[in-house]
Amino acid sequence: MTEEPLFRVVRGTPTAEEVAAIVGALFSLAPPPATPPAPRSHWADSARPGRRRRWSAVAGS
Repeated sequence: MTEEPLFRVVRGTPTAEEVAAIVGALFSLAPPPATPPAPRSHWADSARPGRRRRWSAVAGS
């Protein structure tokens, strides 16, 4: 891999616990991965403004 490291220790020799602490702190700053929105039901979608009504007409009206 030729990727540049995300961070580099410039002084001292950190312990494994110290490296784990800094990695945990850096990951806590990152935004959570985006999740796709849950699909809406046709019933809920029909109540939204600007949506076409898709139900059939009631017989006899």
